[in-house]
Amino acid sequence: MDVFRPADHGRRRFDWRQPRIIGAAAGVLLLAVVAVRILHHKPAAKPDDSPPLVSVIHPAPGDVAATVSITGAISARNDMPIGPEGEGGRVVAVYVEAGDKVRRGQLLAQLDPSVAQSQVEAAMASRDELKAAAEAAEAEFHRAERAGGAFSVEELERRRTTAVTARSRVHVAEAQLGEAQARLTRTHVVAPSDGIVLTRTAEVGQIASPGATVLFRLARNAEIEMRGLVAEQDMPRLKVGQSARVYLSGVGHPFTGTVWQVGAIIDPATRQGSVRIALAREPDLRPGAFARGEVEVGNLRGAVVPQTAVLADADGSYVLAVGDGGAVVRRPVTVGGAHRDGLLITRGLDGGERIVATAGAFLREGEKVTVADVGGGSAGGGRSTAQATTARALADNR
Repeated sequence: MDVFRPADHGRRRFDWRQPRIIGAAAGVLLLAVVAVRILHHKPAAKPDDSPPLVSVIHPAPGDVAATVSITGAISARNDMPIGPEGEGGRVVAVYVEAGDKVRRGQLLAQLDPSVAQSQVEAAMASRDELKAAAEAAEAEFHRAERAGGAFSVEELERRRTTAVTARSRVHVAEAQLGEAQARLTRTHVVAPSDGIVLTRTAEVGQIASPGATVLFRLARNAEIEMRGLVAEQDMPRLKVGQSARVYLSGVGHPFTGTVWQVGAIIDPATRQGSVRIALAREPDLRPGAFARGEVEVGNLRGAVVPQTAVLADADGSYVLAVGDGGAVVRRPVTVGGAHRDGLLITRGLDGGERIVATAGAFLREGEKVTVADVGGGSAGGGRSTAQATTARALADNR
């Protein structure tokens, strides 16, 4: 029998698992999310239609010292590889090191002379034996001549022939001795001229073979030069005897040299020619070091602009100028060569233009731009202005 409890009368148990309660809770949560997004929503920024900001320069034409730039490396003017001659052999002694100054004929290394020395001694003994036999034959022939008619004509002729043959054998033996002595001399590796030892690969115990082993490399007469490459259009401006300045990485001062050879051909693959600059021997000029050279080739009439200001396409080189109305105008130019401050323009500028210094590749001809105030004709413009111009141009081209 059920017991009636007054406290439970009129009260109902709340159950969250009922579908109507779950649906109501989800709706309340969705409305809260939408309300938060509406409160924090910001209207989209309107696109900036203002013209791009550019920095300009005012190039002033005048007489500019024209230079030709050269890139290359330091090298020995005559790099002489030195190896064994003749039959080669085992290295038994080395007498010089890299960097040593040597004289012509100075002994650099010694190969094993034992076999060659034995051949010399054998040839010398054979020569002495034949020489004694030849002297005896000549003595018999002379006695027969002095005896008058005591010997027949046939005997006299036989003795003469014997003496002549003996002398011929002595000559052959002397030639063989000379060959053996030359073979012994070739075991001495000597300097073919005065100079400086650049490298030494000879080691005691090494087997040296002629034509395959380089024991030393010698800079003949210690002459050093720079071998460089030059752009095709700059080759006609170089002449033998022109003064040059050579710069090395890590060395604060330039080295003075003289152009002594201008290449006779242009490489069809790279469109570059070669040039060689003679330099005085100094400790910092080490063969193999990267070098950069400059040769002054006179004065040219033109204006120097930054490299970033000059563009090129199928129609040639050009710059972008800002007209009176703020529109970008294309100006064809002629590049006369490289300059330490940029590029030398020899034709196309009269000095009154406002040339876009940077980010010209992101602008279009006829486009309106705003000129930044950089306080005069700065060759490169401000760094921040250039960066702003590039970023703005990129944004406009998206």
